Order: sequence, then C-alpha cells, then structure tokens
Amino acid sequence: MKNIIIAFTALLCFGLTNNIDAQKTDRDNYEVKVDGLGCPFCAFGLEKKFKELKGLKNVKIDMETGIFTFTYPAENPLSVLEVEHQVNEAGYTPIKTKIVRVDGKIEESEEPEEIDIDETMLTTKSFYAGGDCDMCRSRMERAVRRTGAVTEFDWRRKKKMATVTYDKSKVTIRDLEKLIADAGHDTKSFRAEDEKYKSLPECCHYKRNNEND
Repeated sequence: MKNIIIAFTALLCFGLTNNIDAQKTDRDNYEVKVDGLGCPFCAFGLEKKFKELKGLKNVKIDMETGIFTFTYPAENPLSVLEVEHQVNEAGYTPIKTKIVRVDGKIEESEEPEEIDIDETMLTTKSFYAGGDCDMCRSRMERAVRRTGAVTEFDWRRKKKMATVTYDKSKVTIRDLEKLIADAGHDTKSFRAEDEKYKSLPECCHYKRNNEND
C-alpha cells in the first residue's frame, strides 16, 4: 500500500508540473521599444490602452529605455501590426517590435526604408506647432518623417516652434504643417480637429491659441 501511495503521489506531482509548464509556455512574449514615454503618466496611459486587450499579463515598462514587454495567449496571437496600432492609438510611437511565439518563432517589425533625398533640394524652415511635452515632439516628428522627405526635425517646447529640413521637390512646408495638424497639433496654417486634439493623452493637451488665459 505504501508503494502505491508513493507512486500515486509521484504521478500527481508529475501531472501538476506538466500543467504548470504548459501554463508557462502557452503565451507569446512581446517586446516593443516605444518613443515618447517621458513620465509615469505616459506609461500608465500606454498600459491602460493595452489592457483593453483581454488576456494581457506580465506587463513591464522600463522608463529609461522605453522598452514595453508583456505576454499574451498564443491561442489568440497579436500581429506586429496590431501591436503597433495599439501603441499608436495610445498616442505613442512604436520604434521596434519583437514577438517570440511559443514555438520559438520570432517576428519583428520591418526596418524603415532608406530615404532617397536630393541634397541639392534641401531647405530648412520653421513654423509654429502647438505641443507641451516630449511625446508631442515625437508624434509630430513621426508624422512628417513618414513622407520620406524629411532629414531633420526639431521642436522647442517653450517657443512652440518646429524646424524642419526637407526635400522641397517631394513636399511643401504646408504639406508638413498639415500632417502635424492631422496628428493633433495646431500649426501656423492649420488647426487640428477638436476630436483629434481631445484624443491626445492628458499631458499633451497644450494651450490652444483660442483659449483664454
């Protein structure tokens, strides 16, 4: 009888161990380098947006590196595009995404294409662009760099001035201002849509020109 009890206990422990191991390996691991995480409030906003995805666990955000990690059920996998879309919806910029599936397969975001710039056509101009933090700057920069025509971007918080170096054969300064306004930031020539402005994270709600002191 004693031997039977020992054998049964061993089988039970083996089964429990297998269940625990299975639980550890039934989740994909996600890592996203995020630009614009300037404060704990920013990190909270990112985490809150991702928690809309049911099943999210093991969330960690390193403020110094901007690395955001979490796990998600392998039976309902997220794609790189879905992850980066969620980061964008939270108001941040995904720089690099890496997913390690339970079978060991690795998926990563594509490297951006090299910009084909005619240096003889480069020009630099400055204009007003409303914003209030580093996340605002990152959002504006990402908007204009999507054109493939911008080589340098700078934005000064105190003066609310953006300075852009771009290939004028590809875009105009009004094109760039419009892209920034579409991202939620008023410029000299364009006003962002009210709904887009309101959807920005709280720390990005800069004072608009028509607001009273």
